[in-house]
Amino acid sequence: MNDYLEVRNLSKSFEGLRLPDIPFTLPKGYIMGLIGPNGSGKTTLS
Repeated sequence: MNDYLEVRNLSKSFEGLRLPDIPFTLPKGYIMGLIGPNGSGKTTLS
């Protein structure tokens, strides 16, 4: 099955916490939603 979306090398830093190199894929035919507060980077990611 082909991937519809592939994200690599995504990183997010918070005060006192760093999440480095977060990869994920979205296979064709699946549905994904992004939730989070304003300013959390939802639009930047998409």
